[in-house]
Amino acid sequence: MARYTGPTWKLSRRLGISLSGTGKELAKRPYAPGQHGPTQRKKLSEYAIQLHEKQKLRLMYGMNEKQFHSLFKRSSKMKGVHGENFMKLLESRLDNLVYRLGFARTRAQARQLVVHGHITVNGKKLDRPAYQVQTGDVIGLREKSRNLSIVKESLEDRTYLPEYLSFEENKMEGTYTRLPERSELPGEINETLIVEYYSR
Repeated sequence: MARYTGPTWKLSRRLGISLSGTGKELAKRPYAPGQHGPTQRKKLSEYAIQLHEKQKLRLMYGMNEKQFHSLFKRSSKMKGVHGENFMKLLESRLDNLVYRLGFARTRAQARQLVVHGHITVNGKKLDRPAYQVQTGDVIGLREKSRNLSIVKESLEDRTYLPEYLSFEENKMEGTYTRLPERSELPGEINETLIVEYYSR
């Protein structure tokens, strides 16, 4: 299954969550798209609720189903709570941490920065958005990429930096200091439903 390239605002309204993280999609019309969007819909089955939750998380991080399921299976081999481990692995993706550091306004923009070779990890250029960043790794920009207008504007607009990241303004680089706690991860996601979906 290829990565979704259609209208993301419609998806956000369908799922009832801002996939971009900006909240703009739901500001004016916080209901599903289509002529029946504002009307009350029939009660969803248990399977539909689980699928809905899985799609919310998958599309939030901009992954295809194969990547998503593969990471889910990898998290099952880790010690601890399966669902929380899965979300920690998602949060440790390079494109997501580029977004969290404020180099990009959205995860899609962060992915583009990585793919185009603007991002470094421990001083080495990396162009794989799915790269799993380890605690202690330093994420930065290539020297010639530090003057990109989209990066400067995004850093100026950044209002929040997670506690599991540190950032040095003068060097324009951040460090993944520790794994995030569950309370620091997206609260609108119920990861237990995703575990139940894949356990069927």
